[in-house]
Amino acid sequence: MTSFTISGDPNSPSRGARRRSPRARRTTRALAASLALASAALGLSGCDSAAAGTLRGSKLELPVAGGTAVVDTGTLAVSARAGDGRRMVWSEAAGGGLGKPGPVTRTSDGARWSYPAKGLTVTAGVEHGRLRIRLRSEHDGSVSWPVTGTDRAASSVQLPRGEGLDIPVRDAFWNAGSEKGGLAGSSVDVGAELALPLWGYALDGSRGAGGSSGGRGHGVSYLVPTDIGTSLRFASVGGRLRSTAVHAFDGGEGTREYDVSFALTDGDPVAPAADYRAYLAQHGQLGSLGRKIRKNPANARLLGAFHAYVWGEARTAAGIDKLKRLGVGRMWLGYDSGPHPMDAAAVRAAKKAGYLVGPYDSFANGQDPKTADSPTSAWPDRVYPDFCIRKADGTPETGFGGRGCYLSSRAFEKAEPTKHYLADRTRTMTANGADSYFLDVDATGEVFRDHAAGHEMTKAGDRAARLARMRRLSRDFVLGSESAQPWANEVLAYDHGSGTPVADGLWKLERDKPTWGGYFPENAPKAFFKPVRLPAGLAKAMYDPAYRVPLYETALHGSLVNAERWELSYEKLPAQKTTRALLAMLYNTPLNYVLDGTSLAEHGSELAALQRYFAPLHRAAGTERMTSFRWLTGDRTVQRTVFGDGTLTVTANFGRTAHDGLPGGCVDAKLRTDAQPRRLCPAQLTPAGPAASK
Repeated sequence: MTSFTISGDPNSPSRGARRRSPRARRTTRALAASLALASAALGLSGCDSAAAGTLRGSKLELPVAGGTAVVDTGTLAVSARAGDGRRMVWSEAAGGGLGKPGPVTRTSDGARWSYPAKGLTVTAGVEHGRLRIRLRSEHDGSVSWPVTGTDRAASSVQLPRGEGLDIPVRDAFWNAGSEKGGLAGSSVDVGAELALPLWGYALDGSRGAGGSSGGRGHGVSYLVPTDIGTSLRFASVGGRLRSTAVHAFDGGEGTREYDVSFALTDGDPVAPAADYRAYLAQHGQLGSLGRKIRKNPANARLLGAFHAYVWGEARTAAGIDKLKRLGVGRMWLGYDSGPHPMDAAAVRAAKKAGYLVGPYDSFANGQDPKTADSPTSAWPDRVYPDFCIRKADGTPETGFGGRGCYLSSRAFEKAEPTKHYLADRTRTMTANGADSYFLDVDATGEVFRDHAAGHEMTKAGDRAARLARMRRLSRDFVLGSESAQPWANEVLAYDHGSGTPVADGLWKLERDKPTWGGYFPENAPKAFFKPVRLPAGLAKAMYDPAYRVPLYETALHGSLVNAERWELSYEKLPAQKTTRALLAMLYNTPLNYVLDGTSLAEHGSELAALQRYFAPLHRAAGTERMTSFRWLTGDRTVQRTVFGDGTLTVTANFGRTAHDGLPGGCVDAKLRTDAQPRRLCPAQLTPAGPAASK
C-alpha cells in the first residue's frame, strides 16, 4: 500500500502529517540541525532556515518529505537522497542547455535565480513536503524539462492514460513506436490527453516478490499544475523508456509560468496518484461525492448503479419495467437528443424504479439551424455563426467531424445573463422530468483559445467558463461529462471516459465504419451495438491487466463516479468482457451499457446479475477513497484493492490458475461486515444463468 497519508482529505479515515519511522524522525532532526548550522553560517536570519535549505556552490539542497532534494542551479538537473541513504536521479539537465545562470538569491523557502540567455527566472522551494520549481519566461519559447526516467535503477513508469498504466521501462511492446502500439517517439498533451496532470517512476528494488512496495521502496512523482501548454515526450534509449516534459511559454495563451512539483515516493504503482490526491486536498480542490449527495440527494442514486444509453424499446416505460422485473435495482439511463427522446411516462417509470435519467447534450457545437444534423447543434438567433471560436487568422474552429464550428464558452457566459441560451436549452431538454444531465465535452482536456473580437479567451479561460456553467447545472441535476479532467472533479458527480486507457489505434478503428459500425439504424446504431474484436496490439495497450493500475481511482474515487467511454459498452468488446468486469469490481466503478429491446432480451439477466453483485459494494465504498492497490503475484495477474479504512477489500484473479483458493477469471469482494467474501465469476454468467454466489 502507499505510504501517503492525505492531510485534509475529506474522504480520508486518517488525517494529519505523514507518519515516519523512528529512524526517519532521527534523520530528519539531524538534517534540520545541520541545516540550521549551515543557515547560521550563511547569515540567513529572519527566515525558515530548515525550509530554505543549503546552497553549496551551484547545488541547492532542500529538505523534502522522506529525504533531501538537490537542484543544480547551473543546469536544472535534480537529484534526491532518501532518508535511508538511497540516491536517485529525478531529472537530467534541461535539454538544449539554458546558458549561464545569474546569481542565486536565497528566499524564505529556497532560492531564486535566472538564465538571462533564455529569459527565464526560476524559483525553487518546498511546499507540503514536495520540491516545487517554478519557471517564468519573459518571452515566448519552450523548455525541455524535467528529463525523467534516466536513473539506471528506474524500473517502471506510471502514466495516467485513462484509468492508468504502470509500464516496465524495459518492456519491448511499449518501447516500440506508436504505429505498433508502443510509446517510443510519441508525445502526449498533459492537459488534454492524460486523465491526471502527472507521471511517475519506480526504482529497482521498490517492490517485493508480489509486486507491491508495501512502503519500503523508492520512486518519484511529477505533478504539473500548469498542464496547459505542457506535453510529455517518450523515447526508447538502450531499450528503456524515458520521458521528457516540454512546456511552451506563450504570452497569448497565458502559459508564461511553468510549475513542476517533485515528491519522493515509496515506489508503489499508484504513489503518484496518491501524491496528487494529497495535493488536491491541500489546495482545497478535492471534491467529495458525500458532500454532493448532501447538497442534492438525487446523487445518492449513483451508488450501486450501472450506466446505460437507451434506444428503441429500452427508452420506454415498458422497457424500464423489464429492467426492474429483471432485478436491476439501480441504473443511470441516458438518451440522445434525436427525434424520439424518453417521454415523461418513461421518465416517471424510471424514477419510480429508483433510476436516474438524463439527456445527452452538448454546448460545444454550432451549425446553421436550417441544415443542422443534430438538435444539440441548432441554436436560436445568431449563436451560429457569431459564437464560433475563431483562430488567429479569423477562420472558425471546425466542429465535430468537420460539421459546423466549436462554440465559445466565453461567448455563452457573456450572453447568458440576458439571453439565457443555456438555461433555455436545459429547460427544454429536461421538460420530461429528467433529473440527471450529461454534458458532452465540457470536462475533457480539449479546450480552445478564441481570437474572436468580443469573446476572446485563453484555454484557461475556456476551462473557467465551462466550470461556471457546469457548476450551475450541478445545483439542480446529477451532472456528468466526458472523460472528466481533475479540474472538474468538484462539480461533476460522474463521468464517462476517464476509465478507458485509449490508445491511438482506437480512433482509427472507430473511423472504419464497415468494421466498427455507423450511426444507423436510428433505434440501434451499429457504432454502439455491433460487437467488435480489437486488434491484438490495441487490446494489449488498453486492457492487458498486467499494465493496468488505478491511478484515476486512487486520486479521485469518492469524489465522482467514473466509467468507461460510452461508445465502448460492455457488450461492444466480447473478448474483453471478463477482464472489464473484474476491473470494474476491483476499482469499484460501474459498467457502461447500451440497451435496446433486443439487447435487453439477450443480455438483461446477465446485466442484472452483475449489477446485483456490484450494488452493495458500491453503496458501501462509492464515497470512500481507494487506500491501497497491490499485486499479489509476480506476473501481476492477481490484484487487490482496499477502500476506506477496510470498508471494502476486493481481490481479482485475471489469470487462468487459482490463487489462494480464488479461481482464474473470478473476483472476491469482502465488506467489513461480511463473514465470507462474495464471489463473482463473470464468464459463468449466461443470459439465463445464475446471479452470483455469495
